[in-house]
Amino acid sequence: MEGRYVFGVRFRLDPTRDVTVDPDEFETRLSRPAETPGEEGWLFFRDNLWRGDLADESHFRELTAAALGGVTVLNVDYRAFEVDAAYREAFRAAIAADLDAFRADTVDEVVRKYLGSSLEVDSE
Repeated sequence: MEGRYVFGVRFRLDPTRDVTVDPDEFETRLSRPAETPGEEGWLFFRDNLWRGDLADESHFRELTAAALGGVTVLNVDYRAFEVDAAYREAFRAAIAADLDAFRADTVDEVVRKYLGSSLEVDSE
């Protein structure tokens, strides 16, 4: 069972010595493993996303900069929540078990509310 959040990141290198870099800005794809549904940390999507976008981009840029070793992060955008079929099933079951916490009537409403249309299931 696997799940991961995927982000696009644009960052800049700011050398601290008498060196230059060219180019000094880069774009990359950053993946973050998703916690097992129901376990501590599994609500990452609820705490950080809203309608398929980052809820607080400034805060998330700071977290990303720290995770990347202190580079200057210019932009982070949420791209997808990639899961396998087993993760999707467990994820939906964990949401269904506590719909009131999400202020929603259905699992699909929760998924749309936080992830937009960016839940991608790997069928392999």
